[in-house]
Amino acid sequence: MNKIAFIGAGNMARAIIIGLVNSGITPQEIIVANPSEAKRLTLAKEFGVLQTNDNIKASEFADVVVLCVKPHFITDVCFQISQAIDIAGKLFISVAAGTTVEQIQSALSKDDTTNLAPVVRVMPNTPSQLGLGMSGLFASKEVSVKQKASAEKITDAVGKSIWLDAESKINNIIAVAGSAPAYYFLFMEAMEQQAKQYGFSEEESRMLVQQTALGAAQMVAHNSAPISELRANVTSKGGTTHAAIEQFKHDGLEKMVKNAMSAAIARAEEMAK
Repeated sequence: MNKIAFIGAGNMARAIIIGLVNSGITPQEIIVANPSEAKRLTLAKEFGVLQTNDNIKASEFADVVVLCVKPHFITDVCFQISQAIDIAGKLFISVAAGTTVEQIQSALSKDDTTNLAPVVRVMPNTPSQLGLGMSGLFASKEVSVKQKASAEKITDAVGKSIWLDAESKINNIIAVAGSAPAYYFLFMEAMEQQAKQYGFSEEESRMLVQQTALGAAQMVAHNSAPISELRANVTSKGGTTHAAIEQFKHDGLEKMVKNAMSAAIARAEEMAK
């Protein structure tokens, strides 16, 4: 594995660093750059990685630069790096939503559009913090086979990943996986509130919803049958589950999900503009 720099020390950077160290990557091959001293020192103390407040120093150290800054900062950060050091041979990985490969390469180009930097866009999700993430990756044509393997090793350290054949599909990944943990949280939150209405305590309501969701997810993970079949298997016609499912359908659950996911994609497209 190559030397890796993380520009930014937020939750996603932390999640990936945990996964990399747990997978056997030497901590001294990883450096974190962040203006907040507290965040980077915490990572250095916990995992033994190097740290600095200097994005340029971190980028110069690394073969792979993982951009974990907020989308509206990313092009400025890339421009500063490209103006300060020779980036030839370095792979840039972006986890920012709404910032395209073209925008990142333009910021890195030093006005040389004939020799563009290799860029991989990654859309991870928050369960990456537990090693249960789901990521979609898209590589620019400048990314080598070896660099693709490096990018995949990074995302596989925090869960599962798939390669996308078109950059536009990054927005679809946002809708299906990137933003999706919050959909489940919202559904669980609604169930928890209703459980409280039935007289269960706060602790009992949390446990009932949490364990049921965990069990359902594990049933999907450990069974190759279609999810629709798993649902049908526990939905006896005329029974209590059937009554609940029919009410969901009557209230338009499928349309709500479709509209919500479409809204996520539309917002990602707006951000890219």
